[in-house]
Amino acid sequence: MQTSYQPLPSLFVPHGAPTFALRPGAAGAALSASAISLPRPRAIVMVSAHWETSQPTVGFAELPETIHDFWGFPDALYDMRYPATGCREASGEVLQALLDAGFPAQSDARRGLDHGAWLPLRLMFPEADVPVLPLSIQSRLGPEHHYRLGQALAPLTGKGFLIIASGNLTHNLADYQRAATNGGQTPAYVRGFSDWVWSRLQANDLPALLDYRQQAPDAVRAHPRDEHLLPLYVAFGAAGADTRPQRLHAGIDDYVIAMDAFAFQSAQARDPS
Repeated sequence: MQTSYQPLPSLFVPHGAPTFALRPGAAGAALSASAISLPRPRAIVMVSAHWETSQPTVGFAELPETIHDFWGFPDALYDMRYPATGCREASGEVLQALLDAGFPAQSDARRGLDHGAWLPLRLMFPEADVPVLPLSIQSRLGPEHHYRLGQALAPLTGKGFLIIASGNLTHNLADYQRAATNGGQTPAYVRGFSDWVWSRLQANDLPALLDYRQQAPDAVRAHPRDEHLLPLYVAFGAAGADTRPQRLHAGIDDYVIAMDAFAFQSAQARDPS
């Protein structure tokens, strides 16, 4: 007998700086609340800006390790663990969905969870009782590739899979260093860029979003490299047609990191009648 699942939204969540784990603040509370409101997933497909590969790659580790891929932070962060489990059967379904969509997808039996994955997961699923399947990004292939990657995952949202894409709506480390030494002033572009993204999401303006680097205000300053924005396109694409976005949180941490979080779900999934 086949199990029936309620369609799940896809999520874009911030992971901020590693110290987000120590000071989750309002953004952390929003992530926790968003997870509580969801039906229990069968598995989580975790797309992190910090796993970059040349081809889409799905993690198959049965016990993915907690990766501390940062340096020079408080010792307490290196003691943290997220004891997630994997699920080879579910990973196989993710891999097959990508292959069916024409992606040259691969598997990785050893990949663990980097801080872009385990920081938000600790807040959203603190019991680590839902299998986690990491999925890489391809930072050289741009927004359209990642939107199509999300489209390939869309059928899984009706089969108990929760797509969580983790990045940051702005990510300029040089500006952080300048702000930290110059009185902690937040540049105007941080909120301007994030508000532009939200307005285009609300309008379902995919062409503008795909061309954000030319159309958005201060786009190159907001993302000197766009690996931290690319997960947004995966979440957006995974919601399917007629997407209705919900802004779960809007805020700024560490002077220059926009911590916006979004949920995406098609109108049909929200109102099947």
